[in-house]
Amino acid sequence: MKKQFLGKMKVCGFALIATGYVASCFSPAVQASEHSAKDSNEKTPDLVFPVISDVHIKDNGTDDLEKFQNAFNQLNEQAPKQDSFAIVGDLTDSGTLEQYDRFFSIYNKNKQSEAVSLSAIGNHDYWNGLSFSDAQKRFLAQTGMESIYSHKVVKGYHFIILAPEDDLTEGYYSKQQITWLGEQLKKAAKDDPQKPIFVLMHHPMKNTVFGSEWGTEANGQLIYDTLKKYPQVIHFSGHTHYPLDDPRTIDQKDFTTVGTSSVNYMWTEAGYLQGELPPGNEKISQGLVVEAYKNKVVIKRRDFHNNDWTSEPWVIKLPIKDHKFEYTDSRDQIKPSFNKKDTITLIEEKSTAGSLEMKFDQAHDNLLLHSYKVVTKEKETGKTVSEFKAFSDYYVDPVPKTMTLPVQELKPDTTYVIKVTAIDAFGNESKNFLTVEGKTTSE
Repeated sequence: MKKQFLGKMKVCGFALIATGYVASCFSPAVQASEHSAKDSNEKTPDLVFPVISDVHIKDNGTDDLEKFQNAFNQLNEQAPKQDSFAIVGDLTDSGTLEQYDRFFSIYNKNKQSEAVSLSAIGNHDYWNGLSFSDAQKRFLAQTGMESIYSHKVVKGYHFIILAPEDDLTEGYYSKQQITWLGEQLKKAAKDDPQKPIFVLMHHPMKNTVFGSEWGTEANGQLIYDTLKKYPQVIHFSGHTHYPLDDPRTIDQKDFTTVGTSSVNYMWTEAGYLQGELPPGNEKISQGLVVEAYKNKVVIKRRDFHNNDWTSEPWVIKLPIKDHKFEYTDSRDQIKPSFNKKDTITLIEEKSTAGSLEMKFDQAHDNLLLHSYKVVTKEKETGKTVSEFKAFSDYYVDPVPKTMTLPVQELKPDTTYVIKVTAIDAFGNESKNFLTVEGKTTSE
């Protein structure tokens, strides 16, 4: 039998060789706080409301109901005095009467009686074979909302609810609705220019939050241009199912946009080894609890599947017009890094004629270690034969301390050099990297 594992493991990179190494104290499992947790507990909030989305109740089965019940249990425990309860679309999987009945068998039993219901229709709520108008009538009859888009005031805070007007995945919002939105924003700002205006909508707008490549297309820019006149807007959207763990789930440019993930299951970016529906995605269930104070809004991210908060709250200082936006696309310039003692090895017993499998210590980042770039070259020729990206499993609880990844479609009896570079949520790549070499088996 030929030797399948070659050489020593090493950590390589400019930071180690030229300047010496300062070890990071962060890990992907313990994400750095963007604000101290004590910020959310200073005083009693003026307003408290959960925001969830994409419950996707089906015609039968138990998993969907169990996840919904579990979410309610935790929301009522963590926020025992709620002023409203917001759901930003896809209450059901296809808008059937059976699905609405099953949804409200949980909702009506668990919603706090004093909490005002704020429900937005989602594209899945149209997928019942009815005309768009009849699907909307069914949604209104089932939810008790007076219109598919509406404006409510709860304890002096304005909530504006928008609605897709057809069943398109990318969402359609008419110019008529957007004109109405502009009128309502003007009224809300006139009522109290110091307070935030909460806008609830199933679809994100493109180029805003994490996952907004799935954002609304027709008139999406018009919605954005209407909202950007009001920096005090805090916009909540669902639809994408993208995990709340990623710091890009909140984004501030002209106003604030926030993703809400999904109660039912996780989806995420394309182009990574684990796929858009990574292993275990069906177990991940998340939502938000929002607290409004006179001088700030605190947004807490909840892992229902783990019965815990993920990372620290986002804190938006008020009045917004007097503060610079903090959660911008350029907020993080710090590169992730590997520690000096981090190692990489090949798992010898898993080497084949066409693949190698490696195990390595996870890198570290100040906010979120998102993924890795893996480049494999033939040792003899220096030719790159494989390059791919893989998630760091940052959405798993707890985040694993090591990663195991395969490198496939290799030639037999050939020695390869594998290089692993760490990437954070904002695309910063580590200066140092891990490298290992190994040999595939003969045929």
